[in-house]
Amino acid sequence: MGSKLALDKEQKAKLIRICASLAAFAVLFAVDKAVGLSVPAWGANGWLLPLGLYLAVYLAIGYDVLWRAVRNIARGQVFDENFLMCVATLGAFALAIYRGVTGQSIEGFDEACAVLLFYQVGEFFQDYATERSRRSIAGLMDIRPDYANVLRNGAEKRVAPEEVAVGEIIVVNAGEKVPLDGVVTLGETALDTKALTGESLPREVREGGEVLSGAVNLSSRIEVRVEKEFYDSTVSKILDLVENAAGQKSRTENFITRFARYYTPTVVITALLLAIIPGAVTGEWSEWVYRALNFLVVSCPCALVISVPLGFFAGIGAASSCGVLVKGSNFLEKMNKADIFVFDKTGTLTKGNFAVTEIAPAERREEILRLAAIAEHGSAHPIARSVLALTGESGGEGYVQTVVPGEGVVASKGEDVILAGNAELMRGKGVDFLPSSAPGTVVYVAHNGEFVGLIVVNDEIKPESAQVVSELNELGCRTVMLTGDGAATAKSVADAVGVTDYAASLLPQEKVAAVEKLLAAKQPSEALCFVGDGINDAPVLMRSDIGIAMGGVGSDAAIEASDIVLMHDDLAGLPLVKRIAKKTMTVACENIIFSLVVKVAILILSALGVTGMWAAVFGDVGVAVIAVLNAMRINTKRARASYRGVRRAPAPSPAD
Repeated sequence: MGSKLALDKEQKAKLIRICASLAAFAVLFAVDKAVGLSVPAWGANGWLLPLGLYLAVYLAIGYDVLWRAVRNIARGQVFDENFLMCVATLGAFALAIYRGVTGQSIEGFDEACAVLLFYQVGEFFQDYATERSRRSIAGLMDIRPDYANVLRNGAEKRVAPEEVAVGEIIVVNAGEKVPLDGVVTLGETALDTKALTGESLPREVREGGEVLSGAVNLSSRIEVRVEKEFYDSTVSKILDLVENAAGQKSRTENFITRFARYYTPTVVITALLLAIIPGAVTGEWSEWVYRALNFLVVSCPCALVISVPLGFFAGIGAASSCGVLVKGSNFLEKMNKADIFVFDKTGTLTKGNFAVTEIAPAERREEILRLAAIAEHGSAHPIARSVLALTGESGGEGYVQTVVPGEGVVASKGEDVILAGNAELMRGKGVDFLPSSAPGTVVYVAHNGEFVGLIVVNDEIKPESAQVVSELNELGCRTVMLTGDGAATAKSVADAVGVTDYAASLLPQEKVAAVEKLLAAKQPSEALCFVGDGINDAPVLMRSDIGIAMGGVGSDAAIEASDIVLMHDDLAGLPLVKRIAKKTMTVACENIIFSLVVKVAILILSALGVTGMWAAVFGDVGVAVIAVLNAMRINTKRARASYRGVRRAPAPSPAD
């Protein structure tokens, strides 16, 4: 999002009205203070002309505030900021008229106008700041496709995305949004997935490649076979998430809402008592009414009611800009307390795809690979594909491959027999082999009854895993890995990434039990995050305090079961969103303390008659603007850069 925000027609009209009213007030105020506006012939001491001029400015700037107050009163919503502003400013006008009629010096017209004028300035500024933060999230709304070009009866037809069925072919031209999830059937292009994943680099796709709705086609025309209906597509799920993000309020926001509900009527009653009791005792009614009006102005809870939700909204917006979707401010608040991070292994700390990590003995490498490739020829098993990725599919012609369930493969051509499998296969075929304790999956290879060697296949660890776990450990967090893999593999991965604890050989239901045990052992002030791929981990994601899904926006389970989604499959989003959460809570606390301290101080001074209406204006509008500016710091370009942090260089390997 850029630093500038275009104003819509209504906002521009309001800005023009504020500027015109401010200019008129400045001229009127300057003339009034320099030469005076009183015309003795008009009223007892010339109060009618100032009344008329100031009232014109007052109505020009504040007619909508007056209308909202009347409308809310009619609806039973009496005590809000509109009511406070109307009572305080109209009371100031009435007090000035009373002083004019009774021959006293006229005070209150200019202050009443100033209160409403600067209140409107503050409201405009708050609206601008709110919209600016909303755009960080609502920028995702730009991914909503307007139409789809579907091929029917040999011709392109432009229809609404909702009208396209699964299996139909759609055309996406250069510059258009991808309207539905699918697979490319013709052409190749570059896609801008920034709105979906936060990744700035275009993603190349070609025939057979998956495309997600909401991405923008940058270069060439492609044809896509639709895999999901619109309501079930990526873009639809993200839009639903974004639209409901504001509905999940944090405890802090709920506190402010409840506080304002009781606070506002309390200060109205207090102001009424402040006007009546001392006025009746001293007889100085105008003085005490004036103090009560000051009290009302400064007591307006705008700074709290606006700035605290705005801070959380800015935090969610900052996370969205960095490629992390947070489903509500309550999860941002919980993330600040997150002290335990539990990771699934496959697809989270590791890539979820297997690769050959060792071949022994090394001097027979080519022979081992050649024989393994013959045995694994045509297999779709992940381990077989990792071997064939090194050798290709050649060499298996003429051999008959027989799968031995749970053990491996036997490939035979006449009397030539090749075995590729686990220790059970070797023992079952009577092959004398050398067992290996290497972490990972070990594939033993034998040729005509003779042991040739072994291949170790492992799931690749994501390059950022060790760094992210290290950052979380430095933040004082406990990191735990849960996996269904064996103890040797689990220990190897745990040592490589640096988690503080791990548990191996867990069935899915045992993962839930392990998380339940961790939840029972943690302190009430702590929060437990489970980080999974969002596919097989839905029960654990939902059971944890905060479910964080890998798998990006392409995983339905990730969006539905989790509270936070790392849209770019990058674990670096974990310390990032924790830093955002910490900043958001810090700013929220700063705004609450600052607003209450300043308001209480000015309330006391107003009640004692030390300060006047101008100080009350600062106590309301000034405090609100400062609090809003503070909240906006959460979602600036510099702040987002600081959340991402300076990526440290990877730790040197032992070989270095």
